Amino acid sequence: MNKTKLVIVGGVAAGASAAAKARRCNEDAEIVMFEMGRDISYATCGLPYYLSGVIPERKDLLITTAQFFKKRFNVEVRTRHEILSIDRDKQKVVVRNLATGDISEEAYDRLILATGASAILPPIPGVDFSFVFTLKTLEDTDRIYAHLKNKKPENAVVVGGGLIGIEAVENLVRKKTKVSVVEFMPQILSFLDREMAEVVHQHLRHKGVNIYVSEKVTGIEKRDGCGWIHTNAGRELPADLVIMSVGIRPNTKLAKDAGLRIGPSGGVEVNEFMQTGDPNILAAGDCVESLNLVTGKPMLIPMGSAANKQGRAAGANAMGRRIAVKGFTGTVIVKVFDLAVAKTGLSESEAVKEGFSPLVTYVLAGDHAGYYPDAKELQIKTIADRATRRLLGAQVVGEKGVDKRIDVMATAIYNGMALDDLLQLDLAYAPPFSAARDPVIVAGAVGQNFYVGDWIPITPAELHEKLARGDDFLLVDTRTVRELKKTGIIPGAIHIPIDDLRDRFSDLDPEKETILYCAVGLRSYVGNRLLAMKDFKNVKALTGGINSWTYPTEPFHS
Repeated sequence: MNKTKLVIVGGVAAGASAAAKARRCNEDAEIVMFEMGRDISYATCGLPYYLSGVIPERKDLLITTAQFFKKRFNVEVRTRHEILSIDRDKQKVVVRNLATGDISEEAYDRLILATGASAILPPIPGVDFSFVFTLKTLEDTDRIYAHLKNKKPENAVVVGGGLIGIEAVENLVRKKTKVSVVEFMPQILSFLDREMAEVVHQHLRHKGVNIYVSEKVTGIEKRDGCGWIHTNAGRELPADLVIMSVGIRPNTKLAKDAGLRIGPSGGVEVNEFMQTGDPNILAAGDCVESLNLVTGKPMLIPMGSAANKQGRAAGANAMGRRIAVKGFTGTVIVKVFDLAVAKTGLSESEAVKEGFSPLVTYVLAGDHAGYYPDAKELQIKTIADRATRRLLGAQVVGEKGVDKRIDVMATAIYNGMALDDLLQLDLAYAPPFSAARDPVIVAGAVGQNFYVGDWIPITPAELHEKLARGDDFLLVDTRTVRELKKTGIIPGAIHIPIDDLRDRFSDLDPEKETILYCAVGLRSYVGNRLLAMKDFKNVKALTGGINSWTYPTEPFHS
């Protein structure tokens, strides 16, 4: 092979993966990696768990070292080095040694940019106080770890309710710290739809976490020996520790200054082979934009799993291979105390914004057979395109089995499957692992019921709008008296238990729009079929039942 010289800018996930793959493709290439930090590759997604001691040792976070990389892959790693600029014509980069300040040049035949992303620090008063941190790098984590050890903060505020922020919340609580979350959006975990996020809200509050949504931090101050957070709602929160987790921004300045194209999502524009507009420069990881396989549009996907995949392809292709990264469905999962929370594809709100007419369905089922001990409830929401039946997205919340179901859904979306195609999957079954009808299979059956005309759903948001407008329709709660006394009833509903409906349907007007609901949707579906076969002209069922209803209810008086 040719004596190719490959220079890689950045380590961690994408850069390290690129270097290792490049070596496996070309033993004779000269490979040099520059990394600004002290460590070349570490488990970014594990950082919050080191703070609490779930991951006990710092060294457990280190994926590899410069010494290992030199020994195993013959890659020269220069830590504490910053690339200042790229000269594309001369195929050189300008490098600063951060330890000595020396400036030098490094020639390349191929260049891979794995510059990652940086935590956003909002321009508000007080963000430079010593008790205010971001949580993006291992060095960030070292500083927070030292603060927890030396200062033993009693009150912490996490600003931002995204993935890293919520992971930080759980691990700070494990350190016996009182934690509050301030989130500018109307909910935490904004990738979820409202009713699914509400499940997480309730769980966090149950764990003693204070949640303040639709509030913006306006300043941080020191007063009486304590830190205080101020919000635009006039709220003051004590804070001996503040973690700013309001988002990240791709590190694209190096690429932009070199004249490389930055895409509409804000990342470096690359093709499926991770190539930029310069044939000698590739890019991978958090700094690049990726293809959304559902919408066909560019998006940012700052996940370690994506960075590894992209880095691997970039390293191979820098050595002359043609390995494609076709795109992503945007699959995420996060642990929130006892819950696992996951999403893939589009949410309902995203589907509407993209111009789809979404069919929304819910399933509430055990992670395994109910008669086998320790079954835990799963809540699954699916979003499909009404016109084409194509599965667009799914969200799953539960204590066990969430990862299995979301991965099946992600695979189905990647392969362009229809919602009712899920019914045809041959999934593993034994009582300790699943029910005879796995929740994914049930989701497919619910979709089939719609497409064959046996069931017409209405979403909680649609029903709420109809009630607010004062539309003329009949709303029927088909649950038991005991259930109604526990949860209340949707305002305006009448009560007819499902087992009484057959005897009482003649009291109802078959010409009037009738909407049934129950706990999760099964009984309302049964009632839907009964009334439809009794010539009721316009019968619907609230998909997800009262379990998905996040709007007010009123006490039930029998």
